[in-house]
This record gives sequence, C-alpha cells and structure tokens, in this order.
Amino acid sequence: MTERSISRHAREPKRIFIVAGEHSGDALGAKLMAEMNGPGHSLIIWQGVGGEHMEGEGLRSLFPLAEVAVMGPIAILKRLPKIIRRINEAAAAGVAMRPDVVVIIDSPEFTHPIAQRIRRRLPDVPIIDYVSPSVWAWRPGRAKKMRRYVDHVLALLPFEEEAHAQLGGPKCTYVGHPLSERLEWIHSRDGDDLARRLALDPAKPVVVVLPGSRVSEVTRLMEPFGKTLALVQQSVPGGIETVLPAVPSVRPLIVAAAARWDVPVRLIEGEDDKFAAFRLATAALAASGTVTLELGLAGTPAVVAYKVDAIAAQLRFLLKVPSIVLANLVADENVYPEFIQETATPANMAAALVPLLSDTDARRRQIAGLRKIATNVATGGRRPSAIAAEVVNDYAESRHMAEVRSEPRKSGPGGHSR
Repeated sequence: MTERSISRHAREPKRIFIVAGEHSGDALGAKLMAEMNGPGHSLIIWQGVGGEHMEGEGLRSLFPLAEVAVMGPIAILKRLPKIIRRINEAAAAGVAMRPDVVVIIDSPEFTHPIAQRIRRRLPDVPIIDYVSPSVWAWRPGRAKKMRRYVDHVLALLPFEEEAHAQLGGPKCTYVGHPLSERLEWIHSRDGDDLARRLALDPAKPVVVVLPGSRVSEVTRLMEPFGKTLALVQQSVPGGIETVLPAVPSVRPLIVAAAARWDVPVRLIEGEDDKFAAFRLATAALAASGTVTLELGLAGTPAVVAYKVDAIAAQLRFLLKVPSIVLANLVADENVYPEFIQETATPANMAAALVPLLSDTDARRRQIAGLRKIATNVATGGRRPSAIAAEVVNDYAESRHMAEVRSEPRKSGPGGHSR
C-alpha cells in the first residue's frame, strides 16, 4: 500500500463498539462519547448497547437498555435466559463490526461475558473496561482472570490502580469519579432557598432521607427508615424536619410508604433540589451507594444502612473491605457509621443519627473526615471523561493504523459517525 493510500484510509472513521449495562453506565458512556466526538477528534462510528444519553451522542443501541438493566442475584436469575440471548447478540454484533477498540462500561455480569466472547473471536482487538469491578472488595481472583479479556481498566476510585497492581489485574488508570467534576456546582447549591420554598422551621434540625433509587432498596428501607425517624423525633427537643429527594421511577412506592410514617416528610425531585437539600441538611439517613459519595463531597454528616436479598446476604462473608460505604472507602476511614442487614434496626440507626443533629464530638469528627474525600478524588483539574477519552483514543488509533497498514476494512454494519 502506498503512503498516499495509507494517509487516505487513516482518515476513515474509527470504529468503536461500546456497551453499557445500566443507566449510570449510559450516563458515563455518553460523557466519554461526547469527549471523543468533540473538536480535534476524527470521525467515529459507534455501535453497541446504551440508553438515551449514549444514543444522543450517536449510538444506535442494538436493543433497549432496560431489557438488561437489572441488579441483584435474584433479579438476574429471573431474567437470565433473555439476558444471555442479549449477551450473545451483542457479542456477535461486536465481532461483525471488527472495531478498533471495544469499551465495556460497568455491569460486569452483562458486559464481561460480551468482552470474553469478542476476545475469543477477535483476539487482537483491544478491550477497555470503564469502571473497575469491586475486585478489592470481594472475589479478588477476578482481577487476574480479567487479564485474559481486558487490556486496560479505567478506574473511578483512587485506590483501584494499586488494587489491580497488587492483585495481578490488567493495566489500570485512575481517571476520576464523575462527581469530581461537580465539586464547585455541589457547593454552590442554595439550601436557604429550598428551606424557604418548603417552609421549613428554622429552629428544627433537618434530616435528608435517601432510601435508594431502586425498587428493591426502597421496598426494604422505607419502613425501618420511617421507624428510625420516629425515634429521632421523640429524642430531639422540638422535633425534626425531614426532606426526601425522590427519584421519579420509585416515587409512587415512596409516597405510599411515607404515608404510613409517623413523621411528616416533604418530597422533592431533581438534581438541583437534591444537592440543595444536602447543603441544607443537618444530617442524612441514606442507603449505601453513590449517594454517600455525593453526601461526602457536600460535607453532609450521615448514617448509612443497607439491606439485600437473601442470596446476597449469604455472600457477605466474601467481602474483603472494612466498609461497604463508598464515601468511607474513598476517605480511607469509616467516617459514616453503617448498619447492614440485621444491624439496620431503627434503634441502632436512631442512636447514631441523634448525635449528628447538634454540636457534638461525633458530628465534628464526621465533618473533619469528610474533608479528605474531595482531596482524594481530585484529578489535577482534568475532567475524568477527558482522561478516559485519551486512553480509549490511544488504543483506537494504534489499532486503526495497524489495520490500515495491513488491509483497509470495508464498511461494516450499523452505527452512526459523529
């Protein structure tokens, strides 16, 4: 092939096969795609699986994301045959595309089998895993096994680079958590305005209640959370105000459950009001999850609880970490008290929450510990999506040029270029 031919074919769009398995992955994938679709980048043909955010950046999803966005062993077992069909369908499409790079995003039960199938058929195509599985928490042997089908891990948490190195996992780069991009915005939310709109009593401490965003979480936590708040109400002179940011998908469940509480609660919706509530709150009562990191970055004291299904509960002995709370792991300190499964009783949670509602040693210790979180997630001023895009583009460019120099590919199926 002549140099002129190489130059011409090098300008052909790159092909990226990208797969997300749930809605948080869709948001993360969309940011990566937007970065790579931006000025200074070559055209890209995107194909794979994603939701509305990724489709907005040029992906034509092979099937609706909702079909595979399930969590927990029991939920997965109920839909296993359909999920397996979709895994095989996605893997076949990835092989047919002959991409320059494959990017899988989180949801390892769904995305990793796809990566394994593609690697068997296309062993030279690089595969990048955006969001490390929790190999540092349980089943650490997975890290070494991932090397068979993952070339590079893009980590959201600052300790994951070292974890993969120690466990013999794939090459790993800390790109940063998406929340690190929003620190200034988080601290600019106006809690006073929200308090006025909700007509909150300024003499009462405010408890923000966060029972989760999934049906299973809300179903298991709303009753014990309501009983916890009733105990707190009795323990605090003058009582408390409660605010609950409700995700639209589970709002009907929350409304029905809150109607049985002995404590009145004000429901709010939307990111602006949620983070304003964090800034306004004296303390929070929260389900374990990403929201604990959000609370930590906002500097909000909290008590954290979680309940899982019977099968998952039996797997707790496999955990290898001192905490299941994301904020605690990032702070490298158990700042937030956590109550899991049988310990998540109203009496336990109320006993931990009441001291946070006044100027106590417990409250001051939490606030001091939370300050470390923003420092630990920092990425030197660079956006996580930009760092991730740089890694993906390097692999895509290298593979693309190798393919061009051997034999230019003919147009493959599907996808949009941007």
